[in-house]
Amino acid sequence: MSVADIAFYAFALTTVAGGLFTVLSRNPVHSVLWLILAFLSSAGLFVLLGAEFIAMLLMIVYVGAVAVLFLFVVMMLDIDFAALKAEMARYMPLALLIGVIILIQLAMAYGAWHTSDGFQTRLAAPIDGSVENTAALGLLIYDKYLILFQLAGLILLVAMIGAIVLTLRHRQNIKRQDILAQMFRDPAKAMELKDVKPGQGL
Repeated sequence: MSVADIAFYAFALTTVAGGLFTVLSRNPVHSVLWLILAFLSSAGLFVLLGAEFIAMLLMIVYVGAVAVLFLFVVMMLDIDFAALKAEMARYMPLALLIGVIILIQLAMAYGAWHTSDGFQTRLAAPIDGSVENTAALGLLIYDKYLILFQLAGLILLVAMIGAIVLTLRHRQNIKRQDILAQMFRDPAKAMELKDVKPGQGL
């Protein structure tokens, strides 16, 4: 067994373990940390496949931005997780049924999976031998799948706005700036002139 095989099995096991503990962890903060481990292990798998650019994107975008956003949202939301888990127990049979159906579909797809001739050559060079990995990915994203790429960006924008709305709290007894009230105020009512006599303070 080569070093590449050992690294593959190590990254694969940590990816599966990270995904499993993300779902099973009782503490939501720990779930996000396990998710970060799964992202890092997936980046290692992409490096072994020769897709270094995708691995760096996975670390920068998902670990550096999305996972941190999840962590801030989980820590800032005031949610009673005990009550949520009590409600989840009611839907556990339905969730198990859906999980079994998904596993059956995956098994059926894996049983019918077959590869065509020459797939290793096509994976090694997606377009031609002179185009590098990053350039080939850029041509695919910004040429063939441009609309899907833009739609994915809109979905991320909606997710960001949703996170802001969920974490927004209007606290009482706090002075806030009212821009419209400042713009439309009456100068005659906003200012008052005082006639201060010499030698007399305010």
